[in-house]
Amino acid sequence: MLKKKSIILQLFKFSTKTHTIQATRIISRMCSTKQSGILERIHLRWDLSAKDIENQTESLITKTKALYDGIGKIDVAAATFENVILPIAENDCSFSVERNNLDFYQSTHPNKELRDASTESDKKLSEMEIEISMRQDIFDRIAAVEEKSRGLSSMSKESTRFLQRMVKLGERNGLRLPKDAQDKVKAIKQKMTKLEIDFSKNLNEEKSTHAFEEAELDGLPQDIINTLEKSEDGKRILSLKYPHYFPIMKKCKVESTRRKMEFEFNCRCKEKNRAILMELVKLRAEKAKILGYSTHAAFIHDMRMAKSPENVRSFLESLAVKLQPLGVSDREEMLRLKEADCKANGVDFDGKINMWDLRYYMTKVEETKYAVDQEKLKQYFPLHVVTAGLLEIYEELLGLKFSQVEGVSLWHEDVSMYTVTEVDTGEVLGVFYLDLFPREGKYGHAACFGIQSGCYQANGTGQLVAAAMVANFTKPTADAPSLLTHDEVETFFHEFGHVMHQICSKTEYVLFSGTHVERDFVEAPSQMLENWCWEPEALKRMSKHYQDGSEIPKDMMEKLILSRNANVGVFLLRQVALATLDLNIHTSDSADVTKVYADACRDILGIEASEGTCMPATFGHLGGGYDAQYYGYLWSDVFCYDMYYSRFKKEGIFNSVVGKDYRNKILRRGGSMDAVDMLKDFLGREPTQEAFLKAKGLAI
Repeated sequence: MLKKKSIILQLFKFSTKTHTIQATRIISRMCSTKQSGILERIHLRWDLSAKDIENQTESLITKTKALYDGIGKIDVAAATFENVILPIAENDCSFSVERNNLDFYQSTHPNKELRDASTESDKKLSEMEIEISMRQDIFDRIAAVEEKSRGLSSMSKESTRFLQRMVKLGERNGLRLPKDAQDKVKAIKQKMTKLEIDFSKNLNEEKSTHAFEEAELDGLPQDIINTLEKSEDGKRILSLKYPHYFPIMKKCKVESTRRKMEFEFNCRCKEKNRAILMELVKLRAEKAKILGYSTHAAFIHDMRMAKSPENVRSFLESLAVKLQPLGVSDREEMLRLKEADCKANGVDFDGKINMWDLRYYMTKVEETKYAVDQEKLKQYFPLHVVTAGLLEIYEELLGLKFSQVEGVSLWHEDVSMYTVTEVDTGEVLGVFYLDLFPREGKYGHAACFGIQSGCYQANGTGQLVAAAMVANFTKPTADAPSLLTHDEVETFFHEFGHVMHQICSKTEYVLFSGTHVERDFVEAPSQMLENWCWEPEALKRMSKHYQDGSEIPKDMMEKLILSRNANVGVFLLRQVALATLDLNIHTSDSADVTKVYADACRDILGIEASEGTCMPATFGHLGGGYDAQYYGYLWSDVFCYDMYYSRFKKEGIFNSVVGKDYRNKILRRGGSMDAVDMLKDFLGREPTQEAFLKAKGLAI
């Protein structure tokens, strides 16, 4: 998953540079690539106090407002690139760093006081961004520059795209509408932003625990049990964080324990976040209608590859039909295993797969039908070995060199920092951070945070990129290192792909930097890279038994690879169900999110939602950022398979020529081109669904 903040709500960041100005900046950037002092080019602070955060927030607001106030006083007839556009574009480059730095604290800092200060900063800055995005005086001057620039041969393609995009975004903020309509849009956006921040904060701060007798944890791996604290009465204490929850759901033989944990997990922040989400659905729909769109989904899809909710619904419904036979087969296989378990344990068989059964029997199918013992397998994936192998693969594939930076003070002792250098030129492209273990108050999923974006600074040099991968892998113990499941290895590969997308892009402006592509394409580059986690040669580089250093046995490797399509029916149908939930609530004026989710689970997945739960209240994607866009995971999955099988699988998965082609034609361009055009350039043809359907075992 990708996490990112908009800069001035992606409204006023564009340029109409002449070739002369562009050439000067490009030359300056090239001259700066050999500079030493990498740390001096990272403008981030990890030692701020709560008061510092408050003061820097106020200073940033004052400074930014002053800039826009000055631009707003320029006569519309006198508006030019030099006096309107360039000051805004250059300010955004530095603004984004300060903004992201202040915001990042709420997701990762171990100190709750600082997380709270960061959350308040986020609210204030978001309100300021909304105010600026709704300034008619600024938009009028931008529109005037755009009109004057039409047809100028001196404009680059990126500048033209930039300018057109910003005018479009201004219109989508209502700046062509009457003043009373604009005021309504502004008020709605301000309310939505606060609600979205609270939705995320509630989940991050959730810290309930549940105690079980060890007998109630039967089947849970001993290495995980050893990490669990004990209560005063000797019970083992589990949180609802990933390193506790998923092992329970996958391995615990005790149905009552799984049922309890699944219920609690999907009741996190139930009342608060359900109310927030239902209010957000109403506000999003209301804003869309004011702006002239039939629904919030129509508003969102207008600037995505999909173009319309109708296209998204057609895509999801068509995929659901194709997947149903696989889903039925998967559920029947699980039911056979469950019935056998019930007979062996002398308990009644209820004849159905419940939500608390799903992950357990998915795991059991892998272990029985494909003979993949996940607990034995993860002994070959100690985190330090996976990390070293993963970095080596990315280096070779993309023509890069990673170097760990020692002795730097970061936001937590578990965090590590690396520089990224291009091998051919020696150019330093950026730095990345790895924050891989859970802790209280930390962002609870796995994601890439772009902190310092690539763009041109006021002096014409390229700003160094900084990105952080945040995850929640099991911490090492005195007896064993952190051991990853194969799913977690895949997650690591995926999120690090987002990091590389951030760092490898070379665009002039924040708006197009890194992962600022159409949201229904943004996952494709990282999903494409997951394929290496299923290739024997790549797996050998990332694995070694944590005790004796031995390789994964050949038969275990073969069984793992054969298991790739295990449960593919129920897995993909669950994704379709979640995407349908997202689409349905955002094509309505209001929605009972609990019911819409339950309907999608029953009708598409064929498994009932657990009574009394409210999974949508725990679903961070719906809170903001992926609203009306969850279909994008499946949509972009189609393109990831096309890229992988058409180029890498055909020409060599470690073929550096293809790797550099991928870097230059996909990653490097960021969002400076339409995704479909980048795909056509990389593939040499129009993209198709053929590779995806074949890979999933579906008829074409």
